[in-house]
Amino acid sequence: MDHIVTVQDAVTAFAPWREPTDAELDAIEQESPLILAEVDLLDVQITTLDRVPNEMDARRLRRARNRVLSARRVLANHADVVPGGAA
Repeated sequence: MDHIVTVQDAVTAFAPWREPTDAELDAIEQESPLILAEVDLLDVQITTLDRVPNEMDARRLRRARNRVLSARRVLANHADVVPGGAA
């Protein structure tokens, strides 16, 4: 007879004492405008799934896409800057 064991202990073994480092938290904070813009875009896309987009939907979709592109551009431009002044 084979025993079925759970892997819950292995999966959550590091959770209580493993927290994000300051560098990871800084990276999340730096990427948060892009994440929020992508969530807004997804929200607009979801609202237009079950109907033909009207003019207002098209504007919302276009603006949401532009916000995502803008946030990506800002993030890409800041990725070239290395902390500490070294390039």
